[in-house]
This record gives sequence, structure tokens and C-alpha cells, in this order.
Amino acid sequence: MPITNYALLNRQLEALLDTRDWLTNSAQTCAFIQQEVPNLNWVGFYLQRQHEVLGLGPFQGKPACHPIPFSKGVCGAAARQQKTQRVDDVHAIADHIACDTDSRSELVIPVVLKGYLWGVLDLDSPLPARFTEDDQAGIEALIATFQRQTDLSPHQ
Repeated sequence: MPITNYALLNRQLEALLDTRDWLTNSAQTCAFIQQEVPNLNWVGFYLQRQHEVLGLGPFQGKPACHPIPFSKGVCGAAARQQKTQRVDDVHAIADHIACDTDSRSELVIPVVLKGYLWGVLDLDSPLPARFTEDDQAGIEALIATFQRQTDLSPHQ
């Protein structure tokens, strides 16, 4: 598998996000990651819009599950723990929520601002063990850029 140049992607994303609008930047970030990071079948944001429940936000891929309680799945764990979740085999996770049966591995990064969980970025791949530590660090850096470039006031 080719190595992704996350430093270059970070500079490109920074240039792409030319507005402070969370909706525009969320949609652009998903499309950019889906286009530039190989072997993904879904990229999207789930947003905390009610207490301990994630709602579907902008995404790229097949129709997705909605809503996701904090008590379920990899996205729920990332939201509940406010910690990145990297899963090599989603079928080994007892409470995995299978939106797309083709997905085999998952990377979920929480988006937290001043202790407030804004949402999570969810990446799925049809390949088992798709996400490495380098991928995790690279995607976390992209999310840091997204956060710097975006007004992440609580959603209405």
C-alpha cells in the first residue's frame, strides 16, 4: 500500500478550507479525505446534536446509520471516551454498528473543542487492518487543521 504524504495533504486541506462555516468545511474535509487517502469506502462526520447521541453529518459513501448512541459501536466509544479509536477488524467488536457490510477496519477521531465534544470523524475501509499509527497521526493532524479553520460553535 502506498504511503500517504499527510504533511502535503495537511497543507492542501488548509488551502481548501477558505471559510469559517462548519457545514462547508465538514463537507469539503470529507470529500478531500475520500479522494486523497486510498482504500476508504466511507468518510464522514457524526455530530453531537443531543445528549450522548451522534447524528449523521456531512459524509462521502453509502447511506449511513443514524443516530448512534454513545453506548454503541466504535463511533460511540470515540465520543464517550473522547479518544481516537483504531480498529483492525470491526467484526471483532461486539457492538459494532455495520452500516456497510464491506467495511472491515475503522478509524474514528473525536473533534473536541474546550472540553466539548463537537462530533467525530469516521473513516471506514474494506481492507482489514487498513489504518496504521501513521494514518492515525496524519488524520488527527488533518482534524486539527479542520478545527483551526472552522467555527465549531455548538450546532443548532
